Amino acid sequence: MLWLKAFHIIMVVSWFAGLFYLPRLFVNHAMATEPAEIARLKLMEGKLYRFVTPIAWLAIASGLGLWFIYGFSGGWLHAKVFLVALLYAYHHYCGILVKRFAADENVRNHVFYRFFNEIPVLILTAVVILVTVKPF
Repeated sequence: MLWLKAFHIIMVVSWFAGLFYLPRLFVNHAMATEPAEIARLKLMEGKLYRFVTPIAWLAIASGLGLWFIYGFSGGWLHAKVFLVALLYAYHHYCGILVKRFAADENVRNHVFYRFFNEIPVLILTAVVILVTVKPF
């Protein structure tokens, strides 16, 4: 079971790395004016999203595996599952934004994306506290 736990942690860290970097690309893309830079950012956004999506699935699947094997329970777990669902919704919305940028249909400025970029940090903070402290 420790191998599964290690795999889960690796997948979660990798998923968050992608979710930290992708919105940062959106910030740069929203500020870009040169056609070559815009084309490069579109390519990077699409590749990163396609790369990180299966990692998200593996993180969720391994987390579910740990849940069923260890039989965790308690309010902290319900809160964590809710936050993971929010995180996946955020991930999915990033995919929508990738498509909008690819179609040159972005309507938001870089300031929006700077705030948007902080959402996974807040979710990660809450999840780590829930998992380690188990406040309820």
